[in-house]
Amino acid sequence: MDWILDLFTGTGVAHSIFIYSLVIAVGVLLGKVKIFGISLGATFVLFVGLLAGHFGFAIDESTLKFIQEFGLILFIFSIGLQVGPSFFSSFKHGGLTLNVLAIGIIALNIVVALAIFFADGDLRANELVGILSGAVTNTPGLGAAQQTLIETLPSGASAMNEAMSMGYAAAYPLGVVGIILSMIAVKAIFKIGVDKEAKEIEDEKTNSQLQPHLVTYKVTNKLIIGSTIHHLHQIIDHNFVISRIRKGDGHVHIPVSETVIEEGDLLLVVMSQQDQEMFDAVLGPHEVMDWKADPDPVTARRIVMTNSELSGRKLGSLRLRMGYKLNVTRVNRAGLDLLASPNLALQVGDRLTVVGNENDIKRLAQKMGNSMKMLDHPNIFTMFIGIFLGILAGSLPIMLPGMTVPMKLGLAGGPLIIAILLGRYGYKFKLVTYTSTSANLLMRELGICLFLASVGLAAGGGFAATVFNATGAKWVLYGFLITFLPLIVIGLIGRGRHKINYCTLMGLIAGSNTDPPALAYANKTANNDAPAVAYSTVYPLTMFLRVITAQILVLALA
Repeated sequence: MDWILDLFTGTGVAHSIFIYSLVIAVGVLLGKVKIFGISLGATFVLFVGLLAGHFGFAIDESTLKFIQEFGLILFIFSIGLQVGPSFFSSFKHGGLTLNVLAIGIIALNIVVALAIFFADGDLRANELVGILSGAVTNTPGLGAAQQTLIETLPSGASAMNEAMSMGYAAAYPLGVVGIILSMIAVKAIFKIGVDKEAKEIEDEKTNSQLQPHLVTYKVTNKLIIGSTIHHLHQIIDHNFVISRIRKGDGHVHIPVSETVIEEGDLLLVVMSQQDQEMFDAVLGPHEVMDWKADPDPVTARRIVMTNSELSGRKLGSLRLRMGYKLNVTRVNRAGLDLLASPNLALQVGDRLTVVGNENDIKRLAQKMGNSMKMLDHPNIFTMFIGIFLGILAGSLPIMLPGMTVPMKLGLAGGPLIIAILLGRYGYKFKLVTYTSTSANLLMRELGICLFLASVGLAAGGGFAATVFNATGAKWVLYGFLITFLPLIVIGLIGRGRHKINYCTLMGLIAGSNTDPPALAYANKTANNDAPAVAYSTVYPLTMFLRVITAQILVLALA
């Protein structure tokens, strides 16, 4: 039975993969266990790794370092690709307020951490950064800080990174609890009724400019009778699409720019809800009509754009009405319906709702690809050229005033920035950045599990002796203060001054700490998608700042 013992205690590739597989499998399994409705998910892999390291399950140092850094790159890059398309648009309208408040939380986290650092003369800078990363439940920040130490202090980085990992592990559990407690505290202070807040969110969604709104009109206004569709667009200067028109002879047609509007015509108009009053005044009364039951050969189909050559093209440039006699009424992108305005830039993966003759729709589908199978294939070239460019960007030295050592974005910051830019602008360079949700989640979860297992195995040897004593208790307390105080302050400002809906505020709090367990709690409490929307609004900037500020703190203090 020596072969079994060798797998547990030996060396080599089989031993390393065996230990990693065991740690990750047990960690993921235990991470599904809910305590008071909260589960830690993949983060539990870290604690299983610490336990394995404590009992002497060692991995060769070079192998450990490679897997840890490669896992971090996979995790960071997949996050960047996911948030890239919405990164810059998240600063518009209400998203600007949410992002400013998220920056306030990040700034206060650092202020509280620095106050603790200067008040406790025994606390080291690397320990502080680990506690801070654990308190805000941000693993990429931990990875970025550790990578910065490796590049700037290679001789002492190993011991300092172990202490940083221990601080992270000590602060993380109560960090999750502190985030949820802050949500409960804000709710109690303002005596908030969640059902009322949820109803406000639903009413707001009904009036959203993004949501396509369909109304059938009977033309009675003599001022527009005899006008063309093109002229109607000049009269009503808003985004809208006339999907179908039924003439007096009972036949349904797909209107083009030159189609003349006649008295009694029935128009199916796709618009924003807020614009309806204008259309009521210009066109005429509403009519109840089941367009699907019409016997004419006009149908509606969804076409998936998979032709990468069309990526980035404006919808209006395709001239669908003139060339195909078709109308695009709405575009679904990542689960969100968008109005099909002529200036909307198309991306691979967009789902277009098209109305017209069946044969014309088939011709357009051939041009646009319409192959779900193609979307299932991962774009390996984009991923690895992105990682290549990310490492290149992360290795560039950046001199900051007052620092003797140049800062580098490192293996975390570089790939993150490049992935965000590729996700947003990759189509301009003919790069297909679309990744299916399942593929992105697989890459992200695989990366974070490899990273957390590596961190746990590396720090496990001295974890118990360091954390389970008075020092460890202090770290837990420090982590809770770093988590809770900033969230309460910004929570009071967000609700008291900016009157942010509680469901949205919970998403802001969870997103500012990039914490999925807290988001799960918020979603369950709100019973709608408002927390997830707010979470995704602040997540890109928050993730970027958490990674960068962790590196700056290490360079400034260590």
